[in-house]
Amino acid sequence: MSERPDIGDTMPDIALETPDGGQVKPSDFAGQKLVMFFYPKDATPGCTTENKDFSALKQQFDAAGVALLGISKDPPAKHLKFIEKQELTAPLASDTPADGPDGIAEALGIWVEKNMYGKKYMGMERSTFLVGPDGTIARVWRKVKVKGHAEEVLEAARAL
Repeated sequence: MSERPDIGDTMPDIALETPDGGQVKPSDFAGQKLVMFFYPKDATPGCTTENKDFSALKQQFDAAGVALLGISKDPPAKHLKFIEKQELTAPLASDTPADGPDGIAEALGIWVEKNMYGKKYMGMERSTFLVGPDGTIARVWRKVKVKGHAEEVLEAARAL
């Protein structure tokens, strides 16, 4: 994919697996604002901090009428352990499509080649998408720095 969806584009409606064995997709949140935050891996320092920050603000997101959904490629069982261990309240979903190799991260252009210590591998670009009630992307944060991010997203969601 050469074009990455951006502000004004419709959020791809690709099903994600939930830790309880169900599925969720962006269209399930039609009529309300949705924050989808994509992170590389459960139980790593930055990802744990990001999930805890969003969980700490969940009641404020709820009060603002904004749904939250944290997404990584980790399997549902790993999400469940992560939620329990960290006492997370922000819902998580797995971008592991049962009906094909490409998930929502590929559709959004955030499943990218990374390079660590000279080793190249595919991984999730830490990104957040604010989706309006009509299903269009209202705001995008790419290559997110975790510190203060959840608060910034909350303010943007309130302003939408």
